[in-house]
Amino acid sequence: MNIKNAIYSGAKGRTSLIDLEIPEKFNGEIIVFIHGFMGFKDWGAWNLVQQFFVQQNFGFCKFNTSHNGGTAVNGIDFPDPEAFGNNTYSKEIEDLQLAVQWLNDKVEQWNGHVIGHSKGGAIALIGGERIGQINSMITWASIASIGERFPKGQLLEEWKTNGVRFVKNGRTHQELPQKFILFQDFLNHADDYDLQTICSQNKKPIFIAHGENDTSVQINNGRRLAEWANVELCVIKNTDHVFGAKHPWSSAELPLPIRQLCEHTLKFLTT
Repeated sequence: MNIKNAIYSGAKGRTSLIDLEIPEKFNGEIIVFIHGFMGFKDWGAWNLVQQFFVQQNFGFCKFNTSHNGGTAVNGIDFPDPEAFGNNTYSKEIEDLQLAVQWLNDKVEQWNGHVIGHSKGGAIALIGGERIGQINSMITWASIASIGERFPKGQLLEEWKTNGVRFVKNGRTHQELPQKFILFQDFLNHADDYDLQTICSQNKKPIFIAHGENDTSVQINNGRRLAEWANVELCVIKNTDHVFGAKHPWSSAELPLPIRQLCEHTLKFLTT
Protein backbone atom coordinates (compact mmCIF):
# COMPACT_ATOMS: atom_id res chain seq x y z
CA MET A 1 0.00 0.00 0.00
CA ASN A 2 1.34 3.40 -0.98
CA ILE A 3 -1.01 6.36 -0.53
CA LYS A 4 0.29 9.80 -1.49
CA ASN A 5 -1.46 13.13 -0.88
CA ALA A 6 -4.65 11.67 0.53
CA ILE A 7 -6.91 14.04 2.44
CA TYR A 8 -7.69 13.76 6.12
CA SER A 9 -9.88 15.98 8.25
CA GLY A 10 -7.85 17.72 10.94
CA ALA A 11 -8.57 20.18 13.73
CA LYS A 12 -11.71 22.32 13.31
CA GLY A 13 -12.65 20.08 10.36
CA ARG A 14 -9.93 21.62 8.20
CA THR A 15 -8.66 19.21 5.54
CA SER A 16 -5.00 18.61 4.87
CA LEU A 17 -2.67 16.12 3.18
CA ILE A 18 -1.44 12.77 4.46
CA ASP A 19 0.76 9.94 3.13
CA LEU A 20 0.91 6.28 4.11
CA GLU A 21 3.19 3.52 2.87
CA ILE A 22 2.94 -0.07 4.07
CA PRO A 23 5.67 -2.48 2.85
CA GLU A 24 4.98 -6.00 1.60
CA LYS A 25 6.74 -7.53 4.62
CA PHE A 26 4.99 -5.22 7.09
CA ASN A 27 6.18 -5.73 10.67
CA GLY A 28 2.92 -4.38 12.08
CA GLU A 29 4.47 -1.13 13.28
CA ILE A 30 3.84 2.32 11.79
CA ILE A 31 5.99 5.40 12.28
CA VAL A 32 3.96 8.62 12.33
CA PHE A 33 6.08 11.64 11.39
CA ILE A 34 5.28 15.23 12.42
CA HIS A 35 6.99 18.16 10.70
CA GLY A 36 8.17 21.29 12.47
CA PHE A 37 7.39 25.02 12.38
CA MET A 38 6.93 26.27 8.79
CA GLY A 39 7.46 22.67 7.76
CA PHE A 40 5.46 20.22 5.68
CA LYS A 41 5.51 16.50 5.02
CA ASP A 42 7.38 16.75 1.70
CA TRP A 43 10.09 19.12 2.90
CA GLY A 44 13.67 18.30 1.94
CA ALA A 45 14.60 14.66 2.43
CA TRP A 46 11.58 13.53 4.46
CA ASN A 47 10.41 11.33 1.57
CA LEU A 48 13.78 9.54 1.67
CA VAL A 49 13.38 9.11 5.43
CA GLN A 50 10.08 7.38 4.68
CA GLN A 51 11.85 5.16 2.16
CA PHE A 52 14.54 4.26 4.72
CA PHE A 53 12.07 2.95 7.28
CA VAL A 54 9.79 1.25 4.75
CA GLN A 55 12.82 -0.71 3.55
CA GLN A 56 13.16 -1.91 7.14
CA ASN A 57 9.54 -3.19 6.99
CA PHE A 58 7.99 -0.36 9.00
CA GLY A 59 4.87 1.37 7.81
CA PHE A 60 5.36 5.14 7.52
CA CYS A 61 2.79 7.92 7.73
CA LYS A 62 3.51 11.62 7.43
CA PHE A 63 1.03 14.47 7.26
CA ASN A 64 0.69 18.22 7.07
CA THR A 65 -0.78 19.71 10.20
CA SER A 66 -4.14 21.25 9.35
CA HIS A 67 -3.19 24.87 10.09
CA ASN A 68 0.40 24.93 8.82
CA GLY A 69 -0.52 27.34 6.02
CA GLY A 70 -0.90 24.72 3.32
CA THR A 71 -4.11 23.45 1.77
CA ALA A 72 -5.39 20.14 0.48
CA VAL A 73 -4.51 21.42 -3.02
CA ASN A 74 -1.11 22.98 -2.29
CA GLY A 75 0.70 21.64 0.75
CA ILE A 76 4.06 23.25 0.09
CA ASP A 77 3.89 26.98 -0.68
CA PHE A 78 1.83 28.29 2.28
CA PRO A 79 -1.07 29.63 0.20
CA ASP A 80 -3.30 30.09 3.26
CA PRO A 81 -1.66 32.53 5.71
CA GLU A 82 -4.99 32.95 7.52
CA ALA A 83 -4.92 29.29 8.58
CA PHE A 84 -1.27 29.68 9.63
CA GLY A 85 -2.26 32.65 11.77
CA ASN A 86 -4.93 30.62 13.55
CA ASN A 87 -2.67 27.68 14.40
CA THR A 88 -2.20 26.54 18.01
CA TYR A 89 -0.45 23.68 19.78
CA SER A 90 -3.86 22.28 20.71
CA LYS A 91 -4.81 22.09 17.04
CA GLU A 92 -1.61 20.21 16.15
CA ILE A 93 -2.11 17.73 19.00
CA GLU A 94 -5.65 17.16 17.71
CA ASP A 95 -4.24 16.73 14.17
CA LEU A 96 -2.02 13.90 15.43
CA GLN A 97 -4.99 12.22 17.08
CA LEU A 98 -7.07 12.57 13.90
CA ALA A 99 -4.21 11.26 11.72
CA VAL A 100 -4.12 8.16 13.93
CA GLN A 101 -7.88 7.77 13.47
CA TRP A 102 -7.37 8.04 9.70
CA LEU A 103 -4.73 5.30 9.95
CA ASN A 104 -7.15 3.08 11.83
CA ASP A 105 -9.49 3.23 8.85
CA LYS A 106 -6.67 2.13 6.51
CA VAL A 107 -4.82 -0.50 8.55
CA GLU A 108 -6.58 -3.11 10.61
CA GLN A 109 -3.98 -3.90 13.26
CA TRP A 110 -0.89 -1.87 14.02
CA ASN A 111 1.25 -0.41 16.74
CA GLY A 112 2.76 3.03 16.41
CA HIS A 113 5.77 5.19 17.08
CA VAL A 114 5.79 8.95 16.61
CA ILE A 115 8.72 11.02 15.34
CA GLY A 116 8.57 14.79 15.71
CA HIS A 117 11.06 17.24 14.21
CA SER A 118 11.72 20.58 15.93
CA LYS A 119 8.39 22.01 17.11
CA GLY A 120 6.90 18.67 16.04
CA GLY A 121 8.93 17.06 18.80
CA ALA A 122 6.78 18.82 21.38
CA ILE A 123 3.64 17.57 19.62
CA ALA A 124 5.09 14.04 19.55
CA LEU A 125 5.77 14.10 23.30
CA ILE A 126 2.45 15.63 24.32
CA GLY A 127 0.26 13.74 21.86
CA GLY A 128 2.20 10.48 21.97
CA GLU A 129 1.66 10.19 25.69
CA ARG A 130 -2.11 10.42 25.22
CA ILE A 131 -2.62 8.02 22.29
CA GLY A 132 -2.84 4.37 23.24
CA GLN A 133 -1.55 3.03 19.94
CA ILE A 134 1.64 5.07 20.17
CA ASN A 135 4.20 2.86 21.92
CA SER A 136 7.19 5.22 21.86
CA MET A 137 8.08 8.84 21.19
CA ILE A 138 11.07 10.06 19.19
CA THR A 139 12.26 13.64 18.90
CA TRP A 140 14.65 15.03 16.31
CA ALA A 141 16.05 18.50 17.16
CA SER A 142 13.07 19.18 19.40
CA ILE A 143 12.36 22.24 21.48
CA ALA A 144 12.46 21.59 25.25
CA SER A 145 9.96 24.26 26.20
CA ILE A 146 6.99 25.80 24.44
CA GLY A 147 6.81 28.81 26.73
CA GLU A 148 10.37 29.97 26.20
CA ARG A 149 9.86 30.21 22.43
CA PHE A 150 7.44 33.11 22.81
CA PRO A 151 8.41 36.80 22.87
CA LYS A 152 9.07 38.41 26.24
CA GLY A 153 8.49 41.83 27.78
CA GLN A 154 7.65 44.66 25.40
CA LEU A 155 7.47 42.38 22.36
CA LEU A 156 4.90 40.21 24.12
CA GLU A 157 2.87 43.28 25.10
CA GLU A 158 2.92 44.55 21.52
CA TRP A 159 1.75 41.15 20.28
CA LYS A 160 -1.09 41.18 22.82
CA THR A 161 -2.09 44.74 21.93
CA ASN A 162 -1.99 44.19 18.17
CA GLY A 163 -3.50 40.72 18.32
CA VAL A 164 -1.06 39.53 15.65
CA ARG A 165 2.63 39.50 14.85
CA PHE A 166 4.45 38.46 11.68
CA VAL A 167 7.20 35.92 11.09
CA LYS A 168 9.21 35.65 7.90
CA ASN A 169 9.36 32.46 5.89
CA GLY A 170 12.91 32.41 4.58
CA ARG A 171 12.04 30.08 1.70
CA THR A 172 8.91 31.76 0.33
CA HIS A 173 9.76 35.27 1.65
CA GLN A 174 6.22 35.60 3.03
CA GLU A 175 5.47 37.57 6.19
CA LEU A 176 3.18 35.07 7.88
CA PRO A 177 0.80 36.11 10.67
CA GLN A 178 0.72 34.59 14.13
CA LYS A 179 -2.33 35.56 16.15
CA PHE A 180 -2.13 36.07 19.90
CA ILE A 181 -4.47 33.09 20.35
CA LEU A 182 -1.33 30.94 19.95
CA PHE A 183 0.03 32.29 23.24
CA GLN A 184 -3.39 32.23 24.93
CA ASP A 185 -3.79 28.58 23.98
CA PHE A 186 -0.44 27.81 25.61
CA LEU A 187 -1.40 29.66 28.80
CA ASN A 188 -4.67 27.73 28.95
CA HIS A 189 -2.79 24.41 28.78
CA ALA A 190 0.57 25.33 30.34
CA ASP A 191 0.57 22.45 32.84
CA ASP A 192 -0.50 19.86 30.27
CA TYR A 193 2.11 21.11 27.79
CA ASP A 194 5.03 21.14 30.24
CA LEU A 195 7.63 18.98 28.50
CA GLN A 196 9.73 18.49 31.64
CA THR A 197 6.78 16.94 33.44
CA ILE A 198 5.83 14.82 30.44
CA CYS A 199 9.35 13.46 29.99
CA SER A 200 9.91 12.73 33.67
CA GLN A 201 6.52 11.09 34.30
CA ASN A 202 5.91 9.35 30.97
CA LYS A 203 5.90 5.54 30.98
CA LYS A 204 6.61 5.01 27.27
CA PRO A 205 10.12 4.68 25.78
CA ILE A 206 11.58 7.98 24.55
CA PHE A 207 14.44 8.59 22.12
CA ILE A 208 15.97 12.07 21.91
CA ALA A 209 18.33 13.12 19.09
CA HIS A 210 19.88 16.48 18.27
CA GLY A 211 22.37 17.94 15.81
CA GLU A 212 25.62 19.08 17.43
CA ASN A 213 25.69 22.43 15.62
CA ASP A 214 21.98 23.28 15.65
CA THR A 215 21.59 27.06 15.67
CA SER A 216 17.77 27.11 15.30
CA VAL A 217 17.06 24.99 18.38
CA GLN A 218 20.22 24.83 20.48
CA ILE A 219 21.47 21.41 21.56
CA ASN A 220 20.80 22.40 25.16
CA ASN A 221 17.15 21.65 24.35
CA GLY A 222 18.01 18.05 23.57
CA ARG A 223 20.19 17.78 26.66
CA ARG A 224 17.34 18.96 28.89
CA LEU A 225 14.80 16.59 27.31
CA ALA A 226 17.18 13.64 27.68
CA GLU A 227 17.94 14.52 31.30
CA TRP A 228 14.24 14.80 32.16
CA ALA A 229 13.45 11.52 30.40
CA ASN A 230 16.49 9.84 31.99
CA VAL A 231 17.85 8.71 28.62
CA GLU A 232 21.12 9.28 26.81
CA LEU A 233 21.02 12.07 24.23
CA CYS A 234 21.87 10.90 20.71
CA VAL A 235 24.14 13.62 19.30
CA ILE A 236 24.61 13.70 15.53
CA LYS A 237 28.06 15.23 15.05
CA ASN A 238 28.87 18.19 12.83
CA THR A 239 25.34 18.90 11.66
CA ASP A 240 22.58 21.47 11.90
CA HIS A 241 18.88 21.72 12.70
CA VAL A 242 17.82 19.85 9.55
CA PHE A 243 20.63 17.29 9.66
CA GLY A 244 22.29 18.37 6.43
CA ALA A 245 19.16 18.57 4.28
CA LYS A 246 17.58 21.50 2.45
CA HIS A 247 14.52 22.13 0.34
CA PRO A 248 14.27 21.05 -2.35
CA TRP A 249 16.48 17.97 -1.93
CA SER A 250 17.43 16.68 -5.37
CA SER A 251 19.70 13.75 -4.49
CA ALA A 252 18.38 10.20 -4.41
CA GLU A 253 20.47 9.61 -1.27
CA LEU A 254 19.93 10.82 2.25
CA PRO A 255 22.44 13.35 3.54
CA LEU A 256 24.89 11.51 5.78
CA PRO A 257 23.69 13.12 9.06
CA ILE A 258 20.07 12.11 8.40
CA ARG A 259 21.18 8.60 7.49
CA GLN A 260 23.04 8.39 10.80
CA LEU A 261 19.96 9.79 12.57
CA CYS A 262 17.72 7.17 10.93
CA GLU A 263 20.12 4.38 11.82
CA HIS A 264 20.25 5.40 15.48
CA THR A 265 16.45 5.70 15.52
CA LEU A 266 16.11 2.27 13.92
CA LYS A 267 18.35 0.78 16.59
CA PHE A 268 16.10 2.30 19.27
CA LEU A 269 13.01 0.87 17.58
CA THR A 270 14.39 -2.64 17.19
CA THR A 271 16.19 -3.25 20.49
